[in-house]
Amino acid sequence: MNLPSSPGLKTTLSILFLSGCVSMPTAVSAAPTASIDTVAGRQIESLTIKNPDANARIVFENGLRATVNGWDKVIDSLASDASIYAYNRPGYGNSQETDTSRDGGTIVEELRQALKHKGIAPPYILVGHSLGGLYMQLFAKRYPNEVSGLVLVDPLLPGIVKKSEDFPFWTRGAKRLFFSSTVNKEIDAIHQTSEQVLSLAAIDDKPIVMLINKPKGATAVGVDFGAFHQDQKTRDAVSGMYPKAKRIIIDSDHQVQRQNPAEVVDAIKTIIAKQTKAD
Repeated sequence: MNLPSSPGLKTTLSILFLSGCVSMPTAVSAAPTASIDTVAGRQIESLTIKNPDANARIVFENGLRATVNGWDKVIDSLASDASIYAYNRPGYGNSQETDTSRDGGTIVEELRQALKHKGIAPPYILVGHSLGGLYMQLFAKRYPNEVSGLVLVDPLLPGIVKKSEDFPFWTRGAKRLFFSSTVNKEIDAIHQTSEQVLSLAAIDDKPIVMLINKPKGATAVGVDFGAFHQDQKTRDAVSGMYPKAKRIIIDSDHQVQRQNPAEVVDAIKTIIAKQTKAD
């Protein structure tokens, strides 16, 4: 069972550290129309589907160490319902690594540049998995007029993860040993990104669906590796976030979009229906 006030967070960090040696997909071979564009001097790999008959525009953000092909089944099911943009952040897949900061604010601005380059105008339905969910929360809070709704797939919520310099020594060592420079930079910036999210106004007026993994029969939390704030104040703060969000418990592992793609598709279609009704 995950922390009741912070869905998926312990699972997330368990995967980051305990399973660091497990290979993750590094290419988008399953997406035949993927392309590489030069955006603001950087090569970015992305999959773009433009559907002129659909009003919805869906933007996908990957979790840590994940690439765009993790969304394949979800995208296949939505291609006729929306325009879609899914991409690999710098340093992932065939996207060029960058020396710029890997905090959420920088990543959000890079994403907006890429969307403009591709000619995909807001408002967007933002879909983010794990750490990508934290980035999408920041996007929505920083640019609420550009967002029509969010689907957060086993998301990382702000305020739970400690500063990386406060991780135990062996956790910091494992992070450096198992992960790339880009991944290390993103982990190191989680606390900063959380502060950026928490500094902005609430987005309770936005439709939000949260998909939370909880495998059947699970009785214990994942090991937190000393990376989490465990105090009651933090728990209370996290539990009060997004009070109007629809929370759906999924019998899944952390990779909900791979193991339960239909649940993710249904959540996105819920937001599309709300957007259509509002229009």
